[in-house]
Amino acid sequence: MQPEAASACARSDALIEALQLFNKSPGLSVVSATAIIGQFIRWSRHKEAVHLFSRMLASNIRPNEYTFGTLFPSLTALRDIRIGKQLHACAMKMGLHKNVFVGSALLDFYAKLSTIDDAQRSFEDTQSPNVVSYTTLICGYLKKDKTEDACRLFQSMPERNIVSWNAMIGGYSQTGHNEEALNFFVQLLREGYVPIQSTFPCAITAAANVASLGIGRSVHACAVKFLGKPDVFVGNSLVSFYAKCGSLEDSLLVFNKLGEKNIVSWNAVICGYAQNGRGYEAISLYERMQVSGCRPNGVTLLGLLWACNHAGLVSDGYSYFNKARLENPSMLKPEHYACMVDLLSRSGCFRQAEEFIYDLSFDPGIGFWKALLSGCLIHSNVDLGELAAHKILALDPEDVSSYVMMCNAHSAAGRWQSASKIRRTMKEKGMKRVPGCSWIEIRSKVHVFVTGDKNHQQKDEIYTVLGWLIQNVQEDEDYELL
Repeated sequence: MQPEAASACARSDALIEALQLFNKSPGLSVVSATAIIGQFIRWSRHKEAVHLFSRMLASNIRPNEYTFGTLFPSLTALRDIRIGKQLHACAMKMGLHKNVFVGSALLDFYAKLSTIDDAQRSFEDTQSPNVVSYTTLICGYLKKDKTEDACRLFQSMPERNIVSWNAMIGGYSQTGHNEEALNFFVQLLREGYVPIQSTFPCAITAAANVASLGIGRSVHACAVKFLGKPDVFVGNSLVSFYAKCGSLEDSLLVFNKLGEKNIVSWNAVICGYAQNGRGYEAISLYERMQVSGCRPNGVTLLGLLWACNHAGLVSDGYSYFNKARLENPSMLKPEHYACMVDLLSRSGCFRQAEEFIYDLSFDPGIGFWKALLSGCLIHSNVDLGELAAHKILALDPEDVSSYVMMCNAHSAAGRWQSASKIRRTMKEKGMKRVPGCSWIEIRSKVHVFVTGDKNHQQKDEIYTVLGWLIQNVQEDEDYELL
């Protein structure tokens, strides 16, 4: 009767009574003990769960595969690799480490703690690993950016499900392999799998990262086809995607059609308009947000400061910043202060920007001085720019962008000797400027260009047209290049 009573108490969330029965019941079964441990874990009492397991061993109650599988999530939550390895050794001693249930729990534990070698060994020890085991190890590989290992394991899976496909699409996107992520999405469809709600944000994010408007629209069409009306998570991804691609009308259209709007929805559309230079529209959307009753957070404030920056609204930016500082100071993070420096310096308010930096209650990072240097470059304030550059190089002597920006500032001011000296210093240090690039999408194909590019397959035609344009500009003084 006592074991059954203990299980009943555990199921009824009576943790204290369950623990008392554990203490008073010498004949407690492994099933009841595991149930009590599981109940502690469900209530996030992870340390107590581990303690109960050690007492279980001391009471000569032999754990089974479900005990180990139940306990490993606690060690994952505690991020305790030392005790996890001890538990792994205990499972090996009892011959349970090859059990698929224990193996999957071990694999998940090691993968989430980024000990990928241990995770791989655990996977290899598991007899007949299931789709969960494969997917867990794949996620571990992707977190370590071992995409080749992840792809190899994915291709070797005896069976796949939509979760494993999502792991590949999301993992590749998060590690910067966005084109490959989109290829996996296309492959998923070709092999007849039906994407679910969680599939689409991964694919849409990948399309946004490469600014591929055509592919993103195709993913959007698939979402409508398979989901009918996408949920708020898919909708938020679409709002952000269209904004990143510069299609603000589509971004606002998706936003307005959302049946449910949360803070992420509002932030996506506000930040999208702000980053595309539409500051007044971003502020108008913020006012709509206030009327809706949705409370702003730190991301909202960043969007507002970006909007004021692009629109040159210094006083409005100060107003939003000071309001947050008075009403919700915990909202403010270093990036908000850096935005204020950027706003002031880009507007030419250098005295205020300097005072703002020196009045900070913490040491300004490299981003603050870069914001100031960027404003100095815009307004040709070489002297203050040199001060900012020296601060940056003191924090990071190998920062190439600071050398480049100062070289440009000296050149713009006609200080050719100083600009030449900076270029010589960069050459002596072996520094190379990473060239900027631009791209355009034509018929769902993205064409990328860099300065002096000679690799494009249509380079001859491109340079012919470019030469024609330059010649016409030179010949016609009244020609206005729009």
